[in-house]
Amino acid sequence: MSQPLRIALLVEASPHSRQAAASALRFARAALAAGQRVPRVFFFGDGVLAARPRATRIADEPDPAAQWSALAAESGVELVVCVAAAQRRGLDAAPLAEGFRIGGLGQLIEAALDADRLLTFAD
Repeated sequence: MSQPLRIALLVEASPHSRQAAASALRFARAALAAGQRVPRVFFFGDGVLAARPRATRIADEPDPAAQWSALAAESGVELVVCVAAAQRRGLDAAPLAEGFRIGGLGQLIEAALDADRLLTFAD
């Protein structure tokens, strides 16, 4: 029997304006459901906006931060937000959504080296 793939994800697309960010979440859920491993998701560029908790809930809009947080809680996927990208977007002073943590590009490199595949979701 073959070993499950270790798949690292890099999310660069804004969760509010691009389909790629929603596709990353759907892919992570599908990979985990298929028995693959997704040890880390690294958020870079506008992708870091996924870590911003929503102040108010809008009934007909998805809440990307809550969805990623739920995935992390259910499966242990590590959600890492690039510190430099977060600072450029004003996220460094605000608390991140549950399950997210600040990290550096070294963690992206580490994830890529440890994984069988690195998939990028960008604009």
